[in-house]
Amino acid sequence: MPSARSVSLRLAALLPALLLSGCLGLGGGKPPPTLLRLSADQPAPVGVAVSGTPANALSIAEPEVDKQLAAMRVPVRVGETDIAYLKNAQWVERPARQFRSLLAETVRAGSKGLVFEDDQPVPASGRRLGGKLIDMGYDARTSSVVVRYDALLSGPRDAVTLRRFEAVVPGVQAKPEAVGAALNRAANQVAAEVAAWVG
Repeated sequence: MPSARSVSLRLAALLPALLLSGCLGLGGGKPPPTLLRLSADQPAPVGVAVSGTPANALSIAEPEVDKQLAAMRVPVRVGETDIAYLKNAQWVERPARQFRSLLAETVRAGSKGLVFEDDQPVPASGRRLGGKLIDMGYDARTSSVVVRYDALLSGPRDAVTLRRFEAVVPGVQAKPEAVGAALNRAANQVAAEVAAWVG
């Protein structure tokens, strides 16, 4: 009969393999869906220091969303009032949070001022960019991807400006890889237009 020590050593040797099989889905179950993420076409340059005062900075908030975009799956419009979800595709992180990070990175790339995301521990800034992400999904009726964002820019003395931005990428197949690439392209287009607007 093996000793308790030898059993413990065998279990310790097997543990890394068990953990690896769990990470890679080697246990015989279904593989995970395609994980989609947004990446900035125009990232902020590396090694460039930016300084300023919080009063002159821009804080970018995570946009509000309806329930269809609160999920980790990609919404598909199949009718005027009908929504489904793209098969075998899932966001790696909440779409609204990813869009905010993409927007902040794009604004930083073209700005000489301080740009913060609203969950960073910094003092209150002079300007704040918020709003609502209305659509970031696939329209099966037109085989297109749509990103639509209502930007709300507030500044000193309670000045508020609202502007809608939209990007449409047509001719997209209803496949995770194609939809993911088109969503990234459309989101970057909207982010670039917002960055040019806020200056």
